[in-house]
Amino acid sequence: MKKNIQFLILVLGLGLFKQVLAQENAVKQVKVENFDLQSSSLIPQSGMELSQSTYISKDYWFPVKVPTTVLRGLVSNHIYPDPYLGLNNMLIPDASDEFNKTYNLEQYSFLPNEPNPWKKPYWYRTHFKVPASDQGKFFQLIFKGINYRAAVYLNGKLIADSTQMAGMFADYNLEVSSTILPGKENYLAVKIFPLDYPGLPSQEQLKAFGPFFDNGGPTGDIGKNVSMLCSVGWDWMPPVRDRNMGIWQPVYLRTTGAVSLGKPLIKTDLAKLPDTNEAKISLDLNLTNHSNKIQSGQLKVWISPGNFSGNQNIQFSKSVNIPAGSSIRTHLDDQSIAQLLIKNPKLWWPNLLGKPNLYRIRLEFQSGNQIMDDTTFLFGIRTVGTRSTMVNGFSRREFLVNGQKVHLVGGAWVPDFLLNRDSARYTKELQLCRNANINLVRIWGGGITPPDIFFDLADQKGLLIWSDFWVTGDTQGEFKGSPDYPLESTVFIKNAISTILRIRNHPSLLLWTGGNEGHARKELYDAMRTNIIALDGTRPFIPSSSGFAHLPQGWDASYPDNTVSGVYSSGPYSWQDPKIYYNLVDGERDWLFKDETGIPSQPPYTTLPKIITNLVWDKKLAYPLNDSWGYHDAASGNGHYELYYQEMVKRFGAPTSMEDFSDKMQLMNAIGYQGIFESVNHRISETGGVMLWKLNAALPSVIWQVYDWYLEPNAGYYFMQNALEPVHIQMNLKNNAITLVNRTHRTSGMIHISAQVFDINSKLLFEKKDQSELKDLGSKELFSLKEVLEGHPGINFIILNAKDDLGKQISHNTYWIAQDTNYKALSKLPEANLETKIISKKAVNGKLELNLSIQNKSDQIAFFIRPQIQMEGEEVLPSYWSKNYFTLGPKESIEVQVNSELKDNASPKLIIKGMNVNEIIRNL
Repeated sequence: MKKNIQFLILVLGLGLFKQVLAQENAVKQVKVENFDLQSSSLIPQSGMELSQSTYISKDYWFPVKVPTTVLRGLVSNHIYPDPYLGLNNMLIPDASDEFNKTYNLEQYSFLPNEPNPWKKPYWYRTHFKVPASDQGKFFQLIFKGINYRAAVYLNGKLIADSTQMAGMFADYNLEVSSTILPGKENYLAVKIFPLDYPGLPSQEQLKAFGPFFDNGGPTGDIGKNVSMLCSVGWDWMPPVRDRNMGIWQPVYLRTTGAVSLGKPLIKTDLAKLPDTNEAKISLDLNLTNHSNKIQSGQLKVWISPGNFSGNQNIQFSKSVNIPAGSSIRTHLDDQSIAQLLIKNPKLWWPNLLGKPNLYRIRLEFQSGNQIMDDTTFLFGIRTVGTRSTMVNGFSRREFLVNGQKVHLVGGAWVPDFLLNRDSARYTKELQLCRNANINLVRIWGGGITPPDIFFDLADQKGLLIWSDFWVTGDTQGEFKGSPDYPLESTVFIKNAISTILRIRNHPSLLLWTGGNEGHARKELYDAMRTNIIALDGTRPFIPSSSGFAHLPQGWDASYPDNTVSGVYSSGPYSWQDPKIYYNLVDGERDWLFKDETGIPSQPPYTTLPKIITNLVWDKKLAYPLNDSWGYHDAASGNGHYELYYQEMVKRFGAPTSMEDFSDKMQLMNAIGYQGIFESVNHRISETGGVMLWKLNAALPSVIWQVYDWYLEPNAGYYFMQNALEPVHIQMNLKNNAITLVNRTHRTSGMIHISAQVFDINSKLLFEKKDQSELKDLGSKELFSLKEVLEGHPGINFIILNAKDDLGKQISHNTYWIAQDTNYKALSKLPEANLETKIISKKAVNGKLELNLSIQNKSDQIAFFIRPQIQMEGEEVLPSYWSKNYFTLGPKESIEVQVNSELKDNASPKLIIKGMNVNEIIRNL
């Protein structure tokens, strides 16, 4: 027995020794995040001095967590007020001297004798200890993103200067092996320079009815930089006072052995499409020898299931010799490694077309018993492609995933005002996108290319990404600015190459575009296109997000087909009668693929008091606003908001209160977004897709979003969600034909359809049942309600339902129709009585999953029903509802699911309201 115990101790000891040994040899990547921040105008010392232990830090440094911009750091230290709220942004000086003088903002500078606090560089300073056991290893300082220029000093030495580190969108991997001091404190000072050209903002929107807003400023000179162009202000965002200068992405210290891995490129090919039973994988990567002697070892590769269960595990290795002080590029494919031919692969599919299956690849270079470097990431097996067709003189662009057409639906994504999104925020926002049944998020060219976590989450959620480069018509000469912008070609090209290398392995990335509503000058355009083909080559490139931005004669166009873009922006952006969208789609032209359209879409009353912090109706104004609304984008909409309001009053009547105003705007949102997506649905086979301007908000805003800054969806979000369900029943608003839509490539099976028409008094006027089937993506008109609707003037409700052969409801849809568009009587509907039952409830680890049955017990239409989860008197945001703002016919019931995140030690309540229903409050 004693021997057995001794043997066990020996085994455990060996295991522990191996673990310790592995830890000693382990590759490390540590985030460097605790910095001090201050303006160089208050710091007379040089970077050499600041990056040494002999510097004595004064108490006027501000502690910050990196990543953070300078302004965000100062706000967190209460130097400036929170610019997201109210008119606080008008209490902060701007980067433009001219603008400051116009609005007397110089008085707010926190720097003595410096009226513009953003003219001089800022210092970020920190120190960190490196273990003595890391002696002899190799080190890199990695900056994932700075804005706009940087100089880096470490332990009294200049590592990189502002000519080497320039532009907002490049990674910087700095070799610091000879400068790091293992076993000691290391001192790092980073000098961040402001934008070379701060740009002049447009006039501020300080009135509810403001002047016309110039996107990118009146001259567009922000475009001289390679930066976040909208930081100078756009018609949905005021100027960011410091233009987001700072260290806006994480900083890491990476430790490796003598050999490091870099720039991996993984390609997947389904060479036998439409057969998807076989996939080929190829892998390219750099192996860099940092030492002064040859390094020999094994490149080891593991591929395994990433987010699905299975036994598709692959492992192989290759012997490699790397000359001293050099880098080699290694290529592996199925010709040299038989395991890279995968049978029956689990494919990555976009949202609603299949599962976004991901594999994990691990790469390791080992020499002897030492692991020199390793890395791991997720990838998807899939192919993407495109085709272009001429239709009545207009080009139509279509996109394919795994050989199948994907009808693209989604919208533009804009950056946070102060670049203040973390992984938790990205997770919530992209889940809202997935929950809305969209399949695409467009990275708009006037903003930023988001950080790695954004693309990781898009991979996991099956959201395709459309990535514009940082060019817009408002700054590069299409509308204003100059074709000479951006001024420094080398900075733009370096940033473009770095971005291609960073995100090219993500299966979610569908395509690259040369810019938003414009294209760069030929030198930059050719560099983008050439590097996309050379460094990626696996996905399409189109010249611009607008087919109206024509390339000059002789320029190479889209890749790989060398045709024009075939996608079109240009709205409309104002609220339209839904029938208008049907006319636009049927007219083909730019609605063959519409990549920008939308409506102002005010948030619900729930979060409105947070957006407009002084929510008091100014009776001098024509409708329930005050001047704060203008600053939060009502004025910036260039008249769209006013038209939106006027149309609401015409249809639903003048508001009697702020809450009534907000509720009626939700009716406008609902029918507006329903019209946009259902009009394209009815010609799904003939169109490439439709995308909103826009999905999200850059700051608390009252226009152009389907969910607001506080993650509250408006009614339009749910009508979009409903229109984009896999199998959908709808009515063509031009001819009143009931239409079945299949948005997938799976057979719908036999669908049993019912259509009911009720008058304003909930009297059943008409009912018809039918059945049909769609075997693939497409739409089919079944029968028309035109005769019954024309025969009954006034307001009529149309309630549509679709069920499968088992009687399961798969689509529920509602319209309220009046030929004269007078819906004022909706405010006088008799009360309907609802009853709710909890079918299932699960509350684990702060998450609530609820499945409800909501039944209309009355003989009245129950109109615009809105369930909420509330805690401590506030709605839980975000909450992911399967349906919301829905309408039930007499005695009709519906099942609804919701997922919410709960606060600790709080008791949730279910609240159900509606335009004419009894309020329900239930403890959960």
